[in-house]
Amino acid sequence: MALTIRRSEQRGSANFDWLKSRHTFSFGHYHDPDHMGFGPLRVINEDRVAPGGGFPTHPHADMEILSYVLGGALEHKDSLGTGSVIRPGDVQRMSAGTGVRHSEFNASKTESVHFLQIWIIPERKGLSPSYEQKTFDAAEKRGRLRLIGSRDGRDGSVIIHQDVDLYATLLADGETVTHDIAPGRGGWVQVARGTARINGEPVSQGDGVAVTASGTVQIDGTSDAEILLFDMAP
Repeated sequence: MALTIRRSEQRGSANFDWLKSRHTFSFGHYHDPDHMGFGPLRVINEDRVAPGGGFPTHPHADMEILSYVLGGALEHKDSLGTGSVIRPGDVQRMSAGTGVRHSEFNASKTESVHFLQIWIIPERKGLSPSYEQKTFDAAEKRGRLRLIGSRDGRDGSVIIHQDVDLYATLLADGETVTHDIAPGRGGWVQVARGTARINGEPVSQGDGVAVTASGTVQIDGTSDAEILLFDMAP
């Protein structure tokens, strides 16, 4: 199995008064032709938004946008009339499709919010805009890979309009999970927090690992870790 590690410190960055962001792939003013995405996975931004700060209303189209909150609370409003607050354990999916406008703000005036913003290129353009949000508590992810996003919404996962299975896990030191990548598919592992080993290679918060061949991915926790695994078509 071929693994390529993209270390946290290799990511792009943006730093404003209200936002500190790290970009796994090219985004905004950060452009790296060698890191434009991985398969249909286009964006993984690790964002920390200061109390009261946020992204004012802005447009999106033809993109699957997922928000995964690690700490604090994120308030979402969009032109579909949807409004919600996203907290740790929640997964929000917005299909921008033919066009949607939305805003995201820190729901707290006193505490920062820390979340991953994930963009996935949809299987086709011109989808009807839609929104979905579900909660997956810690017990569902503890010591196992919990499916939280998929093309068909199986096992209670949110629907992603692309051939992508997205899993989340929480691992303590000594806990292990494995996942088989089938021939013709690839994987991306993102360490959201903590430390682990992936097929024996040490990784820590912010690191990403590209899996470019079939085989078994083994993730061993070495401290309290929260990890996302994407299994996808090229």
